[in-house]
Amino acid sequence: MAAAAAALWRPQEEGLREICGLLDQQISPTSDQHRIWQQLQHYSQFPDFNNYLVYIFARGEGKSVEIRQAAGLLLKNNLKSAFGTFSPSYLQFIKSELLPCLGASERHIRSTVGTVISVIVQQGRILSWPELLQTLLNCLESNDLNHMDGALDALSKISEDVPEELDTDVPGLVERPINIFMPRLLQFFQSPHATLRKLSLASINQYIVAMPTALLVSMDQYLQGLFSLASDPSPDVRKLVCAALVQLIEVRPTFLEPHLRNVIEYMLQANKDADEEVALEACEFWSAFCDGNISAEGLREFFPRLIPVLLSNMAYADDDEALVDAEDDESVPDRDEDLKPRFHTSRFHASENNEEDDDEPVNVWNLRKCSAAGLDILSNVFGDEILPTLMPLVEKNLATSGDHAWKDREAAVLALGAVAEGCIKGLYPHLPGIVAFLVPLLDDKFPLIRSITCWTLSRYSKFIVQEHISHQGVQEQFDKVLMGILRRILDTNKRVQEAACSAFATLEEEAAEELAPRLDIILQHLLCAFGKYQRRNLRIVYDAIGTLADAVGAELNQPKYLDVLMPPLISKWQQLSNCDKDLFPLLECFISIVQALGSGFSQYAEFAFNKCIGLVQTHQLAKVDPVSAGGQYDKDFIVYSLDLLSGLVEGLGGGIETLVGASNLSDILLLCCVDNTPDIRQSAHALLGDLARVCPMHLRPRITEFLNVAAKQLNADELKENVSVANNACWAIGELAIKVGQEVSPIVLPVIQSLVAVLQNPEGLNKSLVENCAITLGRLAWVCPEPVAPHMEHFMQSWCTALCSIRDDVEKEDAFRGLSAMVRANPSGAMNSLGMLFRAVASWREIRSEDLHKEVGQVLNGYKQMLGNAGWEHYMGMLDPRARERLAMYGV
Repeated sequence: MAAAAAALWRPQEEGLREICGLLDQQISPTSDQHRIWQQLQHYSQFPDFNNYLVYIFARGEGKSVEIRQAAGLLLKNNLKSAFGTFSPSYLQFIKSELLPCLGASERHIRSTVGTVISVIVQQGRILSWPELLQTLLNCLESNDLNHMDGALDALSKISEDVPEELDTDVPGLVERPINIFMPRLLQFFQSPHATLRKLSLASINQYIVAMPTALLVSMDQYLQGLFSLASDPSPDVRKLVCAALVQLIEVRPTFLEPHLRNVIEYMLQANKDADEEVALEACEFWSAFCDGNISAEGLREFFPRLIPVLLSNMAYADDDEALVDAEDDESVPDRDEDLKPRFHTSRFHASENNEEDDDEPVNVWNLRKCSAAGLDILSNVFGDEILPTLMPLVEKNLATSGDHAWKDREAAVLALGAVAEGCIKGLYPHLPGIVAFLVPLLDDKFPLIRSITCWTLSRYSKFIVQEHISHQGVQEQFDKVLMGILRRILDTNKRVQEAACSAFATLEEEAAEELAPRLDIILQHLLCAFGKYQRRNLRIVYDAIGTLADAVGAELNQPKYLDVLMPPLISKWQQLSNCDKDLFPLLECFISIVQALGSGFSQYAEFAFNKCIGLVQTHQLAKVDPVSAGGQYDKDFIVYSLDLLSGLVEGLGGGIETLVGASNLSDILLLCCVDNTPDIRQSAHALLGDLARVCPMHLRPRITEFLNVAAKQLNADELKENVSVANNACWAIGELAIKVGQEVSPIVLPVIQSLVAVLQNPEGLNKSLVENCAITLGRLAWVCPEPVAPHMEHFMQSWCTALCSIRDDVEKEDAFRGLSAMVRANPSGAMNSLGMLFRAVASWREIRSEDLHKEVGQVLNGYKQMLGNAGWEHYMGMLDPRARERLAMYGV
């Protein structure tokens, strides 16, 4: 019936003409794309619009290949986005029109039909299109080049997009499709046509990871086929051979083990292939080999041949995009596309937050970078063993003189940086000499040598700083490196400026307070850069200033430094509009400075506080009315501002109170706490907790609303989706509780219920969330023991388990005050969890608060009396000696 209905469909001439006209305009580079898209959207509301598209694609006699291809690609997009809305009869019509296109004479039509067919298989499964499999098989066996090419193109795309579809049982077929196609694909390895060899190999390569039975039983034939294609005249085929061997060594190394020597020999040759894409694919093999589940020992004997190849390929290729940047370009303004997007991590309240930022720039992967990565991994696996081969080559390259050899010198410096981590033991005794050799290269005439020298020195910064600290006589070398990098921060080349700032940031992190005596000169250079940099590198200067503040901390808190540092930063902030994204790195820089200065920031606090309030208000408005706000909404402006406000509250403590009291911060904050963006809610609840600590009186007028909103974040659904928001909300509730006391009573029981749910099912949850839940439960019990105590038997065990893992601090003290208060109110509530309660008390090294120490002693003595000597000894016998020793400190 479906086929019959489809057969009745015929296009209207007018409709065909209009749609072809639109497609013709669409492919024109000068047309109004938005208007055309709107018109196509209008046509797509007609149920048979996609029939027109497939008709134009398949039968567009007299139409250009470009128009037909545009119709096919639009059909593909529609199938992808709305497959479920296609009527069965029209879908059948589309399928029947597509199949003959597999043998089309135009290559672009064959390629496009393969793409469309793969989407239909993805969306509708192979089971619903039995005719496809038979047609593909007929095409493969037709001996007609176009039909074979079309079928292989479609198979390679299905294999790439949904390989599992061909490795599934299909009703009516004796075997799975892949079992039928595999022997035929392998036969095409011997085809005289390069495209057929390429497509068949590309198809089979997609099955290496899944390894269906069809490939497993054909593995010997597949490997022989790979070896026969290893010297194929087509670089596309050679590239796929290398890709197959890389995948096999990663996931199925046992198949290659009998042939390993030959494979390594081949990869050494392929790594020098005249085609860079083949060489790049081959180069991936060395990292895969070292990382794979196979002994890397087999590589050792090849060092004398492998390492020179890697070093040779580390030299810049003549067409490398970096060579374009090798001019003095500091005065050339950056384009918007030069500015990389920035990702800010919202404030997270935890005892420790060890997540590292990945600041690696997003660059094009090429043979040079892959070779350097390969050398890096070799050095980490084999350590100093590679040095006897590598170092003579590096020394030879470094000794070359003349402008023609600068790329070899640059590659040698890159190599020294690549092995800095893996070969440090062997290099350490020679480090003063290596550093002494590198420092003059910071002033080399070639910018790319200057920039790579910055990076390589940064790789050794830990050891440069260690030497400086342990041998004060080496102070001179540390200062030479520092001054050399500072000079390069003021380079005339943007790439060198960026490399120098990044190297300086690494050196800052390692040197920390060692930089304090040198703050004058450092700030002079950074502020000079501040005045000359274009937008992109200006962001890196902000990072360097922020890292400096993190590194030297309170040392920065001196008028002579602040008078140099702060005015230009404040001036820059005043120049930027509230919707300028250049504010992001500047705000991050301010956050680090506030954390370093603490109360020393007070003279700038009013400016920063008011600017943050203004930023939040601007973007709350921009969300609903961008025109009035003067720019587009971006949640990051609010997140950064809230985090800087948190820094101000934390740094200034009670000194912030006047500013908070004179502002509408509590109203703005409440809006942020209910925002639909999790990052904003996360930072807002962190600020709520910080404000609760230092000026709760300004939250009091809306305390009930704040508590209800924070409590809502702990609902099971909210919590699972946004753990970090829940974590901060939980902490904020605890901070509010100890400041406003009984005012939290309306939300105590529902919040306790949420907290207990976390404590009883902590698996897979963030450790900080579990700890904060335990602390907040204790704080609520401390200020409102009466409503909580009757329920304590339901959560005592899991609560005490969580308390055991919290480090000794004031927050843990609060939790134990709650425990004592509950036990006083309901001593029998803990009787079934005494073993865990005793372990929780024993988790303290020392309770510093005398009154709490006394309270806990009373709790223990109370239970000792209730249990009697025999019962008490029973529980003591369950504890390890150290725990019993700690309990003895309480006089029991």
